[in-house]
Amino acid sequence: MNWTDEWQRVQRTLARAESFAAKHPRALTGTVVGVLSGFAVTAFGVAPMAPDAADLPQTVVSESIPLQSLDQQLAELAAFDPGLSRSDLTRAADTADSLLKRMGASDPAAAAFLRSDEVAKKLLTGRVGKRVQVVATASGEVQSLVARYAAESAEQQDTHFTRLSITRQGDKFVSKIETVPLETQTRLGSGTIQSSLFAATDEANVPDAIATQLADMFSGDIDFHRELRKGDRFSMVYETLTADGEPITWGNRAGRLLAAEFVNNGKSYQSVWFRDPASGKGNYYGFDGESKRRSFLASPMEFSRVTSGFAMRFHPILQTWRQHQGIDYGAPTGTAVRSVGDGNVEFAGWQNGFGNVIQLKHSGNRMTVYAHLSRIDVKKGQKVEQGQKIGAVGATGWATGPHLHFEFRVAGKQQDPRVIARASEAVALPATAKAAFKSQVASAKAQLAAAASINEGVVGE
Repeated sequence: MNWTDEWQRVQRTLARAESFAAKHPRALTGTVVGVLSGFAVTAFGVAPMAPDAADLPQTVVSESIPLQSLDQQLAELAAFDPGLSRSDLTRAADTADSLLKRMGASDPAAAAFLRSDEVAKKLLTGRVGKRVQVVATASGEVQSLVARYAAESAEQQDTHFTRLSITRQGDKFVSKIETVPLETQTRLGSGTIQSSLFAATDEANVPDAIATQLADMFSGDIDFHRELRKGDRFSMVYETLTADGEPITWGNRAGRLLAAEFVNNGKSYQSVWFRDPASGKGNYYGFDGESKRRSFLASPMEFSRVTSGFAMRFHPILQTWRQHQGIDYGAPTGTAVRSVGDGNVEFAGWQNGFGNVIQLKHSGNRMTVYAHLSRIDVKKGQKVEQGQKIGAVGATGWATGPHLHFEFRVAGKQQDPRVIARASEAVALPATAKAAFKSQVASAKAQLAAAASINEGVVGE
């Protein structure tokens, strides 16, 4: 049989296989095996120069493999200890023993080491909230402990973290402390509002700090205190700082919101974080290039509920109807209060019914007032920036419960703060940065589309 005849035979075989597969799909596997077997024979036929397997040298290797008895195998399986790993945050009331017990470990030697070793002692001193991971045997014996927390040097806390490691070596422990660079990861998130913004972002595993930035980003477009609707949805691209792959839980730099879309009551709003390459300054802009940053924020608190708006109300203490010249925000005592705009501290102290109060003077004969504070963190004459923490919510003065009373005055007359915020001046996008901005917007659109598809998949289920 020559080469042409052999090739025609292969083609006929493949044609019959294809016809069989079409008529009998369930038998396809057997057919494929048959074709491959035939092809192997053919390959041998068209390669006559290959050596004959019968002529190759052969060697027989014989080796006995001892098998353990069933009792031995069961004994080794029972002795195997894979170790258990748990993670948690340190608390103010933690001791060496209570921390280990909460982590599922019962090891007096490890607890004694935490109390005596100079490096290990740092685990339970200083600030609480250190993320601890403990690996222990099933019997509770500690094999390793790793704690991650903010860098000890204030200059490095935005870029590095501290890693404290304790490992068992025989019957002893060895401790080590390192300063390690933080890493940045870009993540996608999306969700639908069912009850509140933070409930939706929690459901989407979005950090609270990013959720707060989302509210700030669109505060000039949406009143998150009154205009949020069930069914509103969001998509976002954000960066998060990680320590050994885990998002950090400390400090002010939990990451940045890079781009987002929010659909409120059927209307869509988009924004992207853009840093001008020339000036190095960053800001949030709409996709059309209009700045989202105004001269004044819409709210002096990152997120809270409005308990009394800028309108007529029945005064709870004076028991009369009168015009409420500001906005009251209900929040727990100690909740941070921030400046809504750049300015200077005109007054900081006690003022009759206002209790602890701060008055900030801004450009254009404008002033903001923050009353009933539990704490004042600024001094008269001090310069403050937009978003800076200036005090904390309280119930001082004529207050029936913890809340912030906030006023916006223009030429001495109270105005609705939300109206002022929406009408305030926007920060313009530099003309030299427009080309780079358009490129970043195009990238942001693609990422947000991917983020939105995550939520659509969940809803579709």
